[in-house]
Amino acid sequence: MPRTTLPTLSLQAGLSSPAARADLLQELRETARELGFFYLADHGVPQELIGNVLALTRQFFSLPEKDKLEIQMLNSPYFRGYNRAGLEHTRGKPDWREQVDIGPEQKALDITAQASPWQRLIGPNQWPNALPELRPVILEYLGAVTRLAIQITELLAEALGQSPRVFAPIYTPAPNQLLKIIRYPGRSATEGNQGVGAHKDSGFVTVLLQDKVGGLQVEGPDGWIDAPPVPGTFIVNIGELLEMASGGYLRANVHRVVSPPSDVDRLSVAFFFGAHLNSTVPLLDLPAALKAQARGVTQDPGNPLFREVARNYLKSRLRSHPDVARRHHSDLLDEVERISTAAGTAY
Repeated sequence: MPRTTLPTLSLQAGLSSPAARADLLQELRETARELGFFYLADHGVPQELIGNVLALTRQFFSLPEKDKLEIQMLNSPYFRGYNRAGLEHTRGKPDWREQVDIGPEQKALDITAQASPWQRLIGPNQWPNALPELRPVILEYLGAVTRLAIQITELLAEALGQSPRVFAPIYTPAPNQLLKIIRYPGRSATEGNQGVGAHKDSGFVTVLLQDKVGGLQVEGPDGWIDAPPVPGTFIVNIGELLEMASGGYLRANVHRVVSPPSDVDRLSVAFFFGAHLNSTVPLLDLPAALKAQARGVTQDPGNPLFREVARNYLKSRLRSHPDVARRHHSDLLDEVERISTAAGTAY
């Protein structure tokens, strides 16, 4: 039968006994290989915190434009802050969503001529003066979903016959954390429907919180699969880092967001958990039975993958936010333009 929905995995129930854990690991391994996407229930993140995050997300996007533009990303060389709809790009085409990009709170590094380019991405967030309560709640949530993402990554490693901590050397002590609070404005059918264009995520896993309006679609063997909000769950998907590390056994799948109708909007909060930028993706030595089923890493001329984590992440940031790239990192654009030209896509 054609698959029309994403599977649902229950985290706490799956950890309740050794037998339940074995079943969870098998289900996780099969799901992460087949679709690379699933709903996660009983995840342990407090519902009160989730409700506060969604409420503050709504409050932020309801602020006057001048208050939102006070923290616009264009002023941040670290790619942190607010973007109006149409300023982020997927494969050269504008995505119709407004959003705030937030990472761990860090001090900017002293950049010398000998510094690696990735060190330019280390720096502070921008927070709106008009909504001071946003910062503590978002940082609390960032910590909670980071712990959850680490737990999922450890379970995936175990499901692949590895030590649960096999990836710890490349995400400790400072993983790459990116949180986006997002609003998709409604659009009429004549305005186009690219909320976010078709793409894959680059890290270990993504943990997605949706409000009440759907729009996420996942590529399936028989066409796009709708992934509407399900109360009490997150959507979790596999990133390209795990696809590379598993030799293609795990699947980083293509997905997109379709704009909602003109009379509604959609909120989501996406957390991307990745390796620290000064690291290299390992190739796991899988058990023979799993290695025989590994499909190899997807080869996409428009999005070549590198085992150097910083090189992948810089490529993504520079291509997704061309205005920020031109203002703060114009000397790094040659490689991005070369990749885009080779792929036949507009930068």
